[in-house]
Order: sequence, then C-alpha cells, then structure tokens
Amino acid sequence: MASFTLIVMPGYAQLGEDTAHGGTPQIPVTGGPLPAGVVPSVSVDSIAYLSFRPNPVGVGQTFLVNIWLQPPIHVERGHTGYTTTITKPDGTKDSIGPLISYQGDTTAWFEYVADQVGTWKLKFDFAGDYYPAGYYLNGIVYETAGTGRVYLDSAYYKPASTAELELTVQTDQIMSWPPSPLPTDYWTRPVSPENREWWTILGDYPWTGYMKNPPQETNHYASNYKFTPYVQAPSTAHIVWKRQYALSGIMGGDAGQKLFGSGEGSYAGTPNIIFEGRCYQTVTKPMLTLVNGTYRTLPVSVWQCYDLRNGQVNWELTDVTAPTGITYVTESGQIVPGATESQVGLGASLVAISGGRLIKYHPYTGAVTLNVSISPLTTGTLYKDPYALSVQSLGGNQYRLINWTTAGTGTDFTARIMNNITYPFSSVGTSDYEVAIAVSTAGITSPGTGVAIGARIMAASLTTGQLLWNVTTDLSSGHQTIFSGSTACADHGKFTVRMNDGSWYCWDLYSGKRLWTSESEDWPWGTFGAYNVASAYGLFYDLTYAGVYAIDWNTGAITWHYNPTYPGYEAPYSSYPFFANPIVADGKLYVTNAEHSPTAPLMRGWKLHCINATTGEGIWNITGGGTVGAVADGYITFDSRYDGHMYVFGKGKSATTVSTLQTVIAKGQTVMLTGTVLDQSPAQPDTPCVSKDSMTTQMEYLHMQHPIDGIDHNVQMTGVPVT
Repeated sequence: MASFTLIVMPGYAQLGEDTAHGGTPQIPVTGGPLPAGVVPSVSVDSIAYLSFRPNPVGVGQTFLVNIWLQPPIHVERGHTGYTTTITKPDGTKDSIGPLISYQGDTTAWFEYVADQVGTWKLKFDFAGDYYPAGYYLNGIVYETAGTGRVYLDSAYYKPASTAELELTVQTDQIMSWPPSPLPTDYWTRPVSPENREWWTILGDYPWTGYMKNPPQETNHYASNYKFTPYVQAPSTAHIVWKRQYALSGIMGGDAGQKLFGSGEGSYAGTPNIIFEGRCYQTVTKPMLTLVNGTYRTLPVSVWQCYDLRNGQVNWELTDVTAPTGITYVTESGQIVPGATESQVGLGASLVAISGGRLIKYHPYTGAVTLNVSISPLTTGTLYKDPYALSVQSLGGNQYRLINWTTAGTGTDFTARIMNNITYPFSSVGTSDYEVAIAVSTAGITSPGTGVAIGARIMAASLTTGQLLWNVTTDLSSGHQTIFSGSTACADHGKFTVRMNDGSWYCWDLYSGKRLWTSESEDWPWGTFGAYNVASAYGLFYDLTYAGVYAIDWNTGAITWHYNPTYPGYEAPYSSYPFFANPIVADGKLYVTNAEHSPTAPLMRGWKLHCINATTGEGIWNITGGGTVGAVADGYITFDSRYDGHMYVFGKGKSATTVSTLQTVIAKGQTVMLTGTVLDQSPAQPDTPCVSKDSMTTQMEYLHMQHPIDGIDHNVQMTGVPVT
C-alpha cells in the first residue's frame, strides 16, 4: 500500500545492538580535512560538546550519549564525520561513527549498553566539514537553482574534539521515574504528563487512526467497525449525569398509553465527538434571533461544547457546519528536518468535510482555524488520520478515487492529493483498509417482481483502482438478496453481508471466492436483524429479533448468543428486538433494544445492555430503549426514547463520613460508630452508594420510576463495604 503509507522516518544508522540517530544523508559523507587547493569563503572554528546520562549507570542498563557542535549551521546543511570513542574498564575500545548530524542544530545521539562495571571514558571527535558553494536543499548541494533550494557560498568547519570524560558503571541499577498505574478511581482531565502510562486509555471518539498494536484479531483501522480503541468503558449502570433533550414519556388522557414523539426516531440526543473530556454536539434550542430588525424567540441550531463528566456547557456557537471527526496532525511541521517528534506545534483540530469544504475548528474555543475548498469534491471519508478518501464523478459512469490529506493549512487542494486513480464505483464502498480492498453491491431486479431477487458484488483495489472480481448471487429463489446494505462489512480480508434468507454470506476479498455461509440462527426471528453490524476481536456482531449473535470471521460459526429473558406477552417476537446501533470498546459490546416500526404503546422492558464482547456474558443492563452514543474516558452516552433523556454512565465522586457521639471513653468501653457513603454525582448527589450488584436497581429507582426493590419486587439492596 505504497500510496497509503506516507510516513517519513528519520535517518538512522545501525551499530550492532545500538542505534545512532541524526539527519538525512549529506555532502560530504564522512567529513575530513580541507581538500588540497581549496580556499573557502569562510572558515569556522568549531566547539565540540559531549554529554551522557545517567552517570552513574547500572551494569546492563542503557545510557544515552548526545554530541553536538557550536556554532550551528544553516538548516539546509548538516555535519558529518562525528565519531565517539568509548574506552571500557578492560581497555577495549569501541568507535561509534562516523555519524551525521541533524540539519541546522548540529546534534546527533545514540544509546549504548553498559556491559562492564568500572570507569568508562568517552571522547567525541569531529573530523571537520567542507561545503562547496551551491544550491542546498535537505543537505544536498545542487549546481542550479530549484524550488526550495538556498544558495550558500563555500564554508569550512574546522575539526574539534572534547576532552576524555568519565562514566561510572556500578553494580546497582539506576531507577527511572516510577510508572503510573492506570486509575481505578474517579479521575478528570487534563491528565498530568507525569502519568504517561495512561495514554492507553486516553482515546477520543470517534477514532479514525491506525492502531500499531490492536487487540488480537482486530483490524488496525477501527473506523468502519463500531469499535473504539484506547478507551475504558463503564462496567456498571452508574449514572453520572443526565439531561433532557426531547419530550417523551406517556402522554395519557385522550392519547392513552402512547408516547409523545416518534418513540424510535432519531433524536440526536448524544454527542458525535468527545475530545479530552469535552463533548461536541448540535442541538436545537429557542434563542433570541434578530428577524427584520426585531428580536424574536425562535428554534435555532446550536453547536455546543460541554463537559463529559458533569454536563456543564462551556460554549455555544451558531451558524456552524458541525465537525464529525478529529485530526491530530502537527500543523507547524518539523522544526529540525529529519528530527524525531517535537512538542512544538503538536495539537488537534475538529474537522468537517462537507459541502465542498474542509473546515477545522479549535477544540477549546470552537474558532475556525481553516476553511478551504476541496472542489471538485463535495465530501470525504477520514479513514486514517490525516488521510481521507473521496470519489469524484466525471460523468458517464466515470469516477476517480482521490486519496488526500487534511494536514496543513494550504489552500491549494491539488497540493493535498496523495494519489488520484480511475475507480469503478461511485462511492468508496465497504472497505477493509488493512488489505486496501473495497466492495460495492447492487441489487438485481426482475421485471416480474419489481424488487430485487439477487445481488451483484464487486471488489476493487484502493491502491490501483482495478476491479478485482465481480460475482452474482443465486437468482433462482430470491433468497440471496441483500437484506440491507448497512449490514455489509469488510474485515480480515473477507466481505460478509446478511441475505434475505437470514444467513450471512462471506467472500474472499482477494479472489471473490465464496468462503462460507453462517450457521443458522434461531428461526424465524433470528433471520431478521438490524440494519447494522459491528466487528472486533475476530468476531462480527449480528443484532436480531432473537437476540445478539457473535459470528466467527474464519468459519461463520456462531461463537455465542445473547438472549435475555422477557415476559412472553410483551412482544410479538420470540425475544425483545435488537434494532439499533452498537458500540464495541474495552472488551464490551453495548447494544440496545429497539424496533424498526415500534408499536403504540411502546414495549416495556427495553434496555441498554453491556455484554462481554468475547464470551457473550451479560455484564449489566438498565431500562431504556434508544441508541448508544459515544464512548471515551470510561464513560458512555445513551439517549433513552422512554423519557427523552441523555444518560451518561461511568464513575462519579463519592463522600464518606464517620462520627461518634462519644469523645472521651474509658478503656474497654464500646463505641458506636456511624457514618455515610454518599454518591456525589450530579445525577443523584447525596444519595447512598450501593454495590455493583444493586447499581441498576438503584439507578432505575432514582431516575426511571421503578420500585426500590426492583420491577419484580425481589431485589435486596446492598451497600458498599467500609473499612
């Protein structure tokens, strides 16, 4: 995937088990004395510097060596001929070099393992460098001018050396900064830089990057699969806070038991972005609006930023094309060519790609930091931050696939294009970015039926645009008609989609060969599912009207089936329906009960379910039909159609007190200790903390009008242990 892998690595040299780092290749390569007969326009006296740490160091430990010169040189030049001589306690010597410096700042470095106890000696020698006159760019000299090339006259930097410096290697190990364990208690952002180890749980939502070390059998590209990496997700039904986003609930009176509103419509009750503990969401609210010179209160679309942990609104903006993603690209570029990552310029932007524009926003203020045209494109898919894919229509069923970058501040869109290839599809398609193959499907309609009786499935390369294969399903029965295009999923080098006979069919992405048909799910309601699919951990997840199934990508076998019990007269199905959008995170699958065309009155007993994603074991559930929203920082959002509220589940603060009426007692007397352990979360401040097993009952009692002993009146509430 050469056109997709656009990572520039710094120059380096291998030194056995040790690695030395510097800049890009230079002219000259090894340094040395001034060539005979050459008279440079300027000669510079160099000063050599050598540093190593830690000193002392323990035997078997690694120490870092930094070497550099003064004065600095032009940013288009870099020094060569750096050599460091290491003399060990037994008298053996090791020569590291010649090395190349980074450009402009004259530095280089390497690491070395201290393998002997005793006194070591280190000395840095610079052989000198002569630079002829010419046009320089990235350390290379050219005879003619060109884009980016800078003319420099000839120069000679004289040799220089340091004194021999001593390093003590001892038997005892030198301790580094103690690692920070991952938090198990309530925590907030910003996270201290001293808690480096927390990076593994500090992901944001949505995530469109590339995982270097994904969970086992999980795609490196998670954006397609309803999977969010680098986050923790709640293990109980504890509600931290809630807010109402719509009118809902039973209306009563002439309306009887019917719910107000659509019952199962799209309320947009949860944020579409969470970044550093801040939620971003478009809401509609009444606001004073100037109309023809007069202020009137009208419903206005507002882009809102609020705190994930308490719901406090930070700011609101109007007339905004709301962003849908996050990009973490360094906007200012590298400070030193060839150098490793610098803190300078690191940041992130919220990004919108729509309406023919690329728009970036500052996440702290919402200010627009970039607004440029991407014409002739209208939109794009951010598939691997900062890279996006777009399809350009040329007319007459002719298309181009454009791979471009959102990085930088340039206004010339053509400069953003990485590659541009002929493409057979009008959209990107269902893609497995790991193997760079996309799939497009189309129904085959019979004039006799007027509806689809089969499907055409095609695959194309995302790197060459070549149509790889084109297969047609069996047209004899109509059973192999695609149930819903939203069930299509490409992962593990395979493509699967649910057909109208209720089975999942799978093809090899490279060849188009049919690999398997899934095991039969419970008939008949297991054959009807949601217009959704999720994939992670070597499984894909099928939401049906007979529960949730996990199916093995390799074989099509059912790995587990989650089907909680329910009152038999509450629904016309064999189970509660699962017809909603799932989320997978932190080894958990979050799904909700919902229905395609809900009845009036709405079914009772719908819940948000948290399921172990690899075993199918239920972890927790709580009342409320709706949709799972976003997950980050150990919290998950959920919009409940039952009451029109968005709930945020996760950890909250608590307060513990202890007291006694007696202040002075005699030895041997009994003391009565009393106290409280109270929840301080905004949703239910100063209410009793309860055990994990009682959490759902407590939350349903406080927020959802359930009895204190549960809907079945058989729950014994328990508190938390106090020591």
